[in-house]
Amino acid sequence: MDAAAGSDGFAQRGPAAASDLALARVVRAENARLVGSLAARIGDLDVAEEAVADAVAEALREWRQRGIPPNPAAWLSTAARHNALDRLRRERVYRDKLSLLAREPAPVDVDERLPLLFGCCHPAIAPAAQLALTLRAVCGVTTAQIARVTITPEATIAQRIVRAKRKIAAAGVPLRVPEGSELAERLDIVLTVVSAMYTQAHLMPGSGAATDRDVADDAIWLARVVSDALPREPEARGLLALLLFHRARDDARDNDGELVLLDAQDRAAWDPALLQEGRAQLERCAEAKRPGRFQLQAAIAACHADAATPADTDWLQILTLYDVLLRWDDSPVVRLNRAVALGRVDGPSAALAEVDALRDALAGFHLWHAVRAEMLRGVGRDREATDADLQALELTANEAERRLLSTRAGL
Repeated sequence: MDAAAGSDGFAQRGPAAASDLALARVVRAENARLVGSLAARIGDLDVAEEAVADAVAEALREWRQRGIPPNPAAWLSTAARHNALDRLRRERVYRDKLSLLAREPAPVDVDERLPLLFGCCHPAIAPAAQLALTLRAVCGVTTAQIARVTITPEATIAQRIVRAKRKIAAAGVPLRVPEGSELAERLDIVLTVVSAMYTQAHLMPGSGAATDRDVADDAIWLARVVSDALPREPEARGLLALLLFHRARDDARDNDGELVLLDAQDRAAWDPALLQEGRAQLERCAEAKRPGRFQLQAAIAACHADAATPADTDWLQILTLYDVLLRWDDSPVVRLNRAVALGRVDGPSAALAEVDALRDALAGFHLWHAVRAEMLRGVGRDREATDADLQALELTANEAERRLLSTRAGL
């Protein structure tokens, strides 16, 4: 869907700029709804996704020539439906599906984006493919952009998407929102994919410290879709709060392409509106009295947001929240983050012991070496700290991180 990938897929200058921007907005809002609706009716995600992609490509051409239609979403819906009909007519094996599609769609109560999202994040699909398929089918991101933000060859991403679609078709993966006891487990997978989407938007190889704003905004938009559609699920709202807190700090973490760490950021540059919304979402989570890992991560982010200066940070509260978080998520990365908080409370020596205990699990992760370097410097082992920074340097492809680590290592 090369015409639909955020701002980099549309011309932003000249007389076509207005129609291109209008198309970008409607694609973000409607792409998943259109794909989900078509896929639910014909039972074929591949045909649905390609039909919508063709409709976007048609809109890119026609809207530039004829102007923006009165109802852009309806225009795309009609074009996508016609494209799907044309595809099915060409494939006689789908005659039975053709009759289903030819009917006018019946009204639905559920947000059609949600069944598509749960289908893309089905446990039968590998996690890496879940992320790629969600970005492509739900958000309309191009294969090239997915490859860039996931640090993966474009051909590999294309293969993952094709295989995931085949898996959905062959295994009969339902495009539906699970119910009952199944919902919690499946929802956690969906939220994990959306969280990974946001994480992947940061610190891409060869870039500066800037975020891929299209993908980051798509992740927040998707978190909001899930939260609004499932208002009784506090974890969905917790993820939205977490992403809002992170997004609020984005401008402050980038200084002309250079990475600015949290303690050095200009807190006046943090977005107050996003921080306020993050706090409001977190408060609504607390009303449910059903804590979970995303709510706890959001609470930790809120502690940083509430500190007027780095010195005001309540590290004891953050450490306590990490201790609680371990009940839901005892992954090595969470333990590494807890070690950072421990270092602020009990000193670098205690933290270093915790970091060293994670060597087997995180020796290939550049941030483990970077955190270890910080703790080693804190206990006066400067030569070892430099070696750790150099190891971190070898493991990251992002130029902003490389420059920061090179400076710390004295290069």
